[in-house]
Amino acid sequence: MTTFENNFTDGEYMRRIEKTRRAMEKRGLEAIVVSDPSNMSWLSGYDGWSFYVHQAVILTLEGEPTWWGRSMDALGAKRTVFMHDPDRIVGYDDTFVQNPQKHPMETLATLLAELGCERARLGVEMDNYYYSAAAHACLTERLPGAHFENVTGLVNWQRAVKSEREVEYMRRAARIVEEMHSRIFELAQPGIRKNDLIAEIYATGIRGADGFWGDYPAIVPMAPSGMDATAPHLTWDDRPMYTGEATFFEIAGAHRRYQCPQSRTLFLGEVPQKYRDAEQAVLEAIEAGLEQARPGNQAQDIANAFNATLNAAGFEKDSRCGYAIGISYPPDWGERTISFRRGDTTVLEPGMTFHFMPALWLDDGGLEITEPILITEEGHECLCSTPRELWVKT
Repeated sequence: MTTFENNFTDGEYMRRIEKTRRAMEKRGLEAIVVSDPSNMSWLSGYDGWSFYVHQAVILTLEGEPTWWGRSMDALGAKRTVFMHDPDRIVGYDDTFVQNPQKHPMETLATLLAELGCERARLGVEMDNYYYSAAAHACLTERLPGAHFENVTGLVNWQRAVKSEREVEYMRRAARIVEEMHSRIFELAQPGIRKNDLIAEIYATGIRGADGFWGDYPAIVPMAPSGMDATAPHLTWDDRPMYTGEATFFEIAGAHRRYQCPQSRTLFLGEVPQKYRDAEQAVLEAIEAGLEQARPGNQAQDIANAFNATLNAAGFEKDSRCGYAIGISYPPDWGERTISFRRGDTTVLEPGMTFHFMPALWLDDGGLEITEPILITEEGHECLCSTPRELWVKT
């Protein structure tokens, strides 16, 4: 029988918990209910595809956190969380699952009362994919003496600076996405069905690289061609690739839930001059942005330098050009905190990791040449060595 090995030491989990508790104390909170699966995993180690039902990690100001979820998933919690006390894993009866007659939050309210939180100042992640309006209504009705506050992002912000082990996992994911891009360039050609190419991308990503296995990415591969590539978030179908079209591949390598996204664009056939002009502008703007990617600068410094250079070349980008990355579950590989855009005055620190995402969408296609980066003591490190250029196959 195999034994499960936690991704991090107990000491690292406790450091994360103490950091989070300091943030809680500043808000005057006595407990938080964490339903974002990325935050749940970061605090407890829990890892499972169970976020389609209600689940959470409860953190008070003392002791280990408590995992709460569906009873059958409690078995997975026993295999993955760092907590050693079995009472810290609490499952609810399966009759509460997707039953319009009752709600799992009824059992969470009972658990919170047992933990002494019946009249506590409680934080809940109200603007989170996994915490529904019905969940909040049920929880507040069942705990009328508690005071609820919105703590969306509270745990996310504690994740901003990565530990050495987290950076190690990010680098492993970087090697994986490099392999994925190499496979794309090897196989992509006129006539290949897009779904067949995506199957190879998935296979390469899951096999991993350098002896390290690949996890599932938090976002599926996005690989639109031609006019489809004028939009940023279309995926794939069974249509073949054609000569004369650009296709951007926005993909991520993943290892132990740590995500390393990177995009490259492939043009089949002779490249029109406007794509060459866009490529040149983007590459120069990337260099300008990377020059500002160093400790002590603000997140907006990268965006301002990037946009100034891009605008000078006659191009505009009206969306942010980067965001924080790390541990993630579907539907997003971003940390939902720091963005590279004007007005974000977050000070960059060593250990922060970002997807520098300077994509352009033209009138007949898209151009994505992006870089995952790490802020270091001296400046920055590009986590991938994938050639930074518009890829062409004739």
